[in-house]
Amino acid sequence: MSLGGIMQSLGGENFIIWMTALSVFVSVFVVWSSLIAPRPLRARIKSLSERRDVLREQRLELRVHPLRAGMIELANYVVRKLSLLRTSQTRRIEDKLMQAGYRGHDAMVMYLFLKLSLPAIFGTAAVLVLYVFEIFPMEGIAKLSISLIAVIIGAYAPDVFLSNTGQKRRLKIQKALPDGLDLMVICAEAGLSLDATLHRVSSELSTSWPELSDELGLTAIEIGFLPDRSQALANLARRVKLDGIKGIVNTLAQTERYGTPLAQALRVLSAELRSNRLLKAEEKAARLPAVLTVPMILFIMPALFVVLIGPGALRTVDALRAQGFM
Repeated sequence: MSLGGIMQSLGGENFIIWMTALSVFVSVFVVWSSLIAPRPLRARIKSLSERRDVLREQRLELRVHPLRAGMIELANYVVRKLSLLRTSQTRRIEDKLMQAGYRGHDAMVMYLFLKLSLPAIFGTAAVLVLYVFEIFPMEGIAKLSISLIAVIIGAYAPDVFLSNTGQKRRLKIQKALPDGLDLMVICAEAGLSLDATLHRVSSELSTSWPELSDELGLTAIEIGFLPDRSQALANLARRVKLDGIKGIVNTLAQTERYGTPLAQALRVLSAELRSNRLLKAEEKAARLPAVLTVPMILFIMPALFVVLIGPGALRTVDALRAQGFM
């Protein structure tokens, strides 16, 4: 049936009414569809929430062992009763723990508990060994000195452990930094955003350099959660005390502030890091002769003197003995 036949069968006014109703229905449907369409921000928030849940589950897996859970519970009780978390040194201790790779409330609690309990444990062990069981018979002053040394060792053991762990971790991150920068340059040139670049580089380095992968992954998550990206970058510089990381943070902050190309800035920074790495290698090579001087004097020169002077000394001794002087 043609359009004219439909109009004649419905009548002109009815046809206009039906067409108006149909157009209103279509308009309402289009507007409603646009309102209920999936929003990118909501999908992004959902993905970040899922990522946060995964990280929380991975962290909770470390507490499965009942002995570890009981120790953490005891440490929480002692720290809470003594109000050790309210001290002025909490911020400094938190920085040291993060630089060593330990994060979260439990790490802070365990550090404070060990800092409090280890001197007592070491001192008690020294008193039992020296005074009660008398395994090593010594004088009274020697026993007292060893007991005090044991207490001092227990007091400084957590700090020494954190310092050594943080130094080793920084060294690994410094070695992995040029490779991570090269991957960031590739991802930036491919058109990825900053958080996507950090996620990609973190996943690629998870096997070869897990320390740098952990830091970049955490920074990518913070960029998605925090309202200011510069705060996430500042947290990265706070967790890793390296000049290379500070350079990366400053470069990324400048690209965010002034809109400079990210790939170009990262390429310049990567070249600078590699040149610094080459300069450090040349510095070590130039320092090598001075370092080898002492081993040469102690080990090589005596043997050389024996080889050169030994035969002449032996001939001199034989000549003097033949003439009766010896």
